[in-house]
Amino acid sequence: MDDKAHIRHQLDLSAAQWRQAGPEGEVAFVPHTDGVTYIALREAGGDKVLVFTPSEWTAFRAGVHDAEFDRPADL
Repeated sequence: MDDKAHIRHQLDLSAAQWRQAGPEGEVAFVPHTDGVTYIALREAGGDKVLVFTPSEWTAFRAGVHDAEFDRPADL
């Protein structure tokens, strides 16, 4: 379930200032009229975008830092 479906279509990603986030990704901080600045993440130049709340972004970054998303060496 997409818990941000009601927000996703309201975010103006056309005005987003994308910056590099790792070797293949881009991130943008997108303010919304609800007072929350959402974080958008996409592959560089891609059109599919993941949207995070600030607390989700903090948890995601902690997971990256802790190598939670690394592939096991035997794959």
